[in-house]
Amino acid sequence: MYQLYILKCSDDTLYTGITTNLERRVEEHNNSVKGAKYTRVRRPVALVYSETHADRSSASKREYEIKKMSREKKLQLIS
Repeated sequence: MYQLYILKCSDDTLYTGITTNLERRVEEHNNSVKGAKYTRVRRPVALVYSETHADRSSASKREYEIKKMSREKKLQLIS
């Protein structure tokens, strides 16, 4: 199972990614060099949204859809 997630960064920007272990990945974004370069300079980050997908392909397709959305649409999705 894959998790698609959206993080809210300390500068109020949004970051979207996928993982097989959501708790570990959020921890990496906040405390490790394994966190994405984008989030490393915008710590702390908070998990604001997630959804489960059966496989990597569907999670990646959904990630691509979300990354194309405007900030306003992403905020609607989160709420």
